[in-house]
Amino acid sequence: MDAAVPSRGHWPVDPQEDVVVSKDRIWIDGCFDFAHHGHAGAMLQARRLGKELLVGVHSDQEILENKGPTVMTLEERVAAVDACRWSTQSIPHAPYVTSLPWISHYGCHYVVHGDDITSDSSGEDCYRYVKAAGRFLVVARTPGISTTDLVGRMLLCTRTHFIKSLPKLLSGEEGSGSPEERRVTGEAMSQRIKDYATDESGLQPGPCVMSWNGSISAKIGGENGEEGTLSVLFNGQYPKPGQRLVYVDGGFDLFSSGHIEFLRQVIHAEEAIGREKGWYNDESIQKRKSQHGEDYSSAFVIAGVHDDEVINHWKGVNYPIMNIFERGLCVLQCRYISSIIFSAPFTPTVSYLRSLPFGFPSAVYHGPTSFIPLTYDPYLPAKECGIYKEIKSHNFQHVNAGEIVERIMKSRALYEERQRIKAEKAKKEGMLV
Repeated sequence: MDAAVPSRGHWPVDPQEDVVVSKDRIWIDGCFDFAHHGHAGAMLQARRLGKELLVGVHSDQEILENKGPTVMTLEERVAAVDACRWSTQSIPHAPYVTSLPWISHYGCHYVVHGDDITSDSSGEDCYRYVKAAGRFLVVARTPGISTTDLVGRMLLCTRTHFIKSLPKLLSGEEGSGSPEERRVTGEAMSQRIKDYATDESGLQPGPCVMSWNGSISAKIGGENGEEGTLSVLFNGQYPKPGQRLVYVDGGFDLFSSGHIEFLRQVIHAEEAIGREKGWYNDESIQKRKSQHGEDYSSAFVIAGVHDDEVINHWKGVNYPIMNIFERGLCVLQCRYISSIIFSAPFTPTVSYLRSLPFGFPSAVYHGPTSFIPLTYDPYLPAKECGIYKEIKSHNFQHVNAGEIVERIMKSRALYEERQRIKAEKAKKEGMLV
């Protein structure tokens, strides 16, 4: 049983020996089923409360027994947790009812959870033991997003979540409600982006956040070579001396293990290039530390994220399931990127790449795309410049938005029943507050 206390040598991940309990080592746990920016927001808040964040991930079986079927496998969910910039370590097979021996073994004093009540299959509070021990801290639940919301969009094929212009929404020029309501909404969304654009501590500036402004025809096709304009939404860390500038782009819809593994493979490819050039030898490392006060990676990865209208043009139906704000936050929290560009054009033209504030990239990476029925090659400009690189197939190659939606649709009755049960549980849990 997952809830049992493992014996020495049988803990799911190291360390196998008990760790000294510290208030700077925080525990958070959950299902993290097709992890979204709400999960990342909880991890960010938890990370800010300490210096390390350990993330317990429940097994497929325990989730099935207490909540219903998962969409993503344990391996896929762990990959999502590991990719979060604020996660120090993932702990798979963590018990659904948070156990004091488990968190103490891994040296965590406090357990963090959102301001909602989570109950097990018996209707009891999953955090009753840590609450009784005075080792429970509450953070605010991320508004406007949940796994339930996303499943609902898939089942109902809604498009009301689309955003026409993110910059105008952030400034309060667009959106629903009165001018004052739009202003408040825009400020809250801007603050969310700023919060996610932080480093591993969650406290200092991290990725630089930009937005590209161009015509919709340039964003969809890019054949006209329109330069457009780049604006900085939030300043962050810029490329460090010697780093190779790398560009990637995509829709990143339902940001999951397929996207994550692609980005991780980009880092691995760049590390291999760095090793060939001696970037990681002792002399080079010491030189960087001496001259710049720290060591750092060999690549600076800029991720372009396409607008909702662009993705819908190519994929149709009600794609993207996540709007550009939600998808951007998912990419922004990922440890494998260094900067992000909202509303990036579908084709990274030469003029667009030249407009990047950090310089012309040394490489443009992409993976094999099977989900989008393309009528032309959007990476022809990069290929003609000799900077195009393709990441080959990997273990999560098949995991994309289409695959996730297909999983939901194949088991539609099960997921609809899961949503009904969750709604009933939410009502009961609300009565307990």
